Amino acid sequence: MSKTSSTTIAVLVAGGGGSRFGGDVPKQYLSLAGVPVIRRSALAFLEHPKVDGVIVVIRAGDEALAAAALTGLEIAATVTGGADRQASVLAGLEAASALAPARVLIHDAARPLVTAGMIDGVVDALAQHPGALPVLPVVDTLKRGSGPVSEGTVERAGLHRAQTPQGFRFPEILAAHRAVAGQSLTDDTAVAEAAGLTVALTPGDERALKITTAGDLAMAERLLAGPETITVTGSGFDVHAFAEGDFVTLCGLEIPHSKGLAGHSDADVGLHALTDALLGTIANGDIGAHFPPSDPRWRGADSAQFLRHAADLVTAQGGQILHCDVTLICEAPKVGPHRDAMRQRIADILGMPLARISVKATTTERLGFTGRQEGIASQAVATVRLPA
Repeated sequence: MSKTSSTTIAVLVAGGGGSRFGGDVPKQYLSLAGVPVIRRSALAFLEHPKVDGVIVVIRAGDEALAAAALTGLEIAATVTGGADRQASVLAGLEAASALAPARVLIHDAARPLVTAGMIDGVVDALAQHPGALPVLPVVDTLKRGSGPVSEGTVERAGLHRAQTPQGFRFPEILAAHRAVAGQSLTDDTAVAEAAGLTVALTPGDERALKITTAGDLAMAERLLAGPETITVTGSGFDVHAFAEGDFVTLCGLEIPHSKGLAGHSDADVGLHALTDALLGTIANGDIGAHFPPSDPRWRGADSAQFLRHAADLVTAQGGQILHCDVTLICEAPKVGPHRDAMRQRIADILGMPLARISVKATTTERLGFTGRQEGIASQAVATVRLPA
């Protein structure tokens, strides 16, 4: 990434614990239509032509969750946040200073449905103003009350609902955050206003809701599904011959064995078959077209990145991965003892619930090349919901 005065960096704030949502896993790492919430947020900026890089701010202790959710994405930096949102944003801004951007977009990771139009509006407004904030009108009557009885009506004229990303010229907002460190202001425009910076109002979008409760997550699922969808299936098949070695890689796990598998990458037949199945759902060729074995970049590569790439292509078309089913065909090694770990590995790669991942094994009753223990084969089926 070039350090020029024209770059725009997005700082994705994911340092919260999601206490209002409940559960053991923070909301930003939960699956939303088959993709982790934080990954959807990151992709919205990584795929936007006016954004040059993304920095992610996470809570201490969430490193493994973040790594799994963001695997394969070109994240400029992942940093640990502070005790509250303001401290976390400052940590992200300090990390961004190494890239010397002209502009920064500060976004809540829990708003995964941010639109390209919202990002455009904020970036464009920064040409005339030091700050920009996407807002929605207040359409409901507002009431004031600290208990069960109304204590009065609040005039709603001139009021707005704030969303993110909130955008700023970088030097000004970095200085403003440094000046108010420890004051716990409510959002970044409050920090800017405290420093006397003008903040322009740009159009928000009702779809870009913030996921705070389980109901919000369900609403986001419905928004992604849309009114008209189709369900499609794709199939994949792969085979690799045995070679010298002492383990085989199957469905993302290294399984001890008396032989290895021959292949340009890690020769993971399970993930290769599933990658082809996902590519099949969107009619986008096969694994060899995307990762040619003639390309030295993929020598010995972890096949998880192939599977994640295929999943991202499905997501880019508005797809939701509903179910994956992998069958491994071999006489040895035994798959049963590793089946659940394989399912979990695929679920982690795809950011999907474990219940939607199936891994099975069978033999050919000692017939054919697998029966003669010359190699391992795999077939896979993927089910995906796509916009009609």
